[in-house]
Amino acid sequence: QVQLEESGGGLVQAGGSLRLSCAASGRTFSSVTMVWFRQAPGKEREFVAGASWSGGRTYLADSVKGRFTISRDNAKNTVYLQMNSLKPEDTAVYHCAARAGAGVPSEVNAYVYWGQGTQVTVSS
Repeated sequence: QVQLEESGGGLVQAGGSLRLSCAASGRTFSSVTMVWFRQAPGKEREFVAGASWSGGRTYLADSVKGRFTISRDNAKNTVYLQMNSLKPEDTAVYHCAARAGAGVPSEVNAYVYWGQGTQVTVSS
């Protein structure tokens, strides 16, 4: 089993920044893909950003490109999501997810391990 714990959410004004963290613990894998999804009220969960095991390849949803950055520290088993120039439409619960093996799929059902989520609220 892998446990994921997110932190760093909160309330911020439009144009502000937040940094989310997701720490993994428990069983370790030779390679673990870690990603961020978000879910706004009444909407489906959507892929936001992902990083390959080495961190050498990163993927961002079109809606956040140029504003969000994903990075990871494998020594700490932690992945980060730096969110700048936040907009009210970024308001959602942000979930960290992980899977064993290579590849960074954007489908929800590709991920077995999920964190409980952290609320991000952007006021206008």
